[in-house]
Amino acid sequence: MDTAVARERALDAAERLFYGRGVQSVGMDDVRGASGVSLKRLYQLFPAKEQLVEAYLERRDVRWRGRLAAYVAARQEPRERILAVFDWLAEWFGEADFRGCAWINAYGELGAVSGRVAEQVRAHKRAFRDYVGGLVADAGLPAALTGPLCLLAEGAMVTAGITGSAEPAAQARAGARLLLASGVTSAGDGSSRD
Repeated sequence: MDTAVARERALDAAERLFYGRGVQSVGMDDVRGASGVSLKRLYQLFPAKEQLVEAYLERRDVRWRGRLAAYVAARQEPRERILAVFDWLAEWFGEADFRGCAWINAYGELGAVSGRVAEQVRAHKRAFRDYVGGLVADAGLPAALTGPLCLLAEGAMVTAGITGSAEPAAQARAGARLLLASGVTSAGDGSSRD
């Protein structure tokens, strides 16, 4: 098995196991068994479990943000693209294997003890915020809406992960709609509200 294939098989297995069961409850031997990659080869590819976790989060980030962007791009109206973020979250929350936000989960388990994992989580959250900020700017809305919109999305992720329900996405979308309406008013009359 060549290096690229072994790496992908290891990452596929790690993602299923880490996301499904949690990082700390999964050992490298579990990844070996699920991937078919020998333990020796696994440690050649990822000398420490922390590096495997980091690679899993990095690869998942690319896919996750790509899926979100493709879904949102299908909407024509800039303000509808912002709301589409919450529609996409509802679909994600409804997936059979949804176990919450992988980055929030990883941070909860390892953020205090692994700088590498904490940085992967922060990078993902920064990228998400930047993406939402771009949608807000494209809609001609005040940049100050970016933070509250992100908090609605992040809160929905946490709540959906805990409750196992997609309903938090609809609730967050309703809140986002209200924020967008207030942003349109503020941008239109040149005033700001505290």
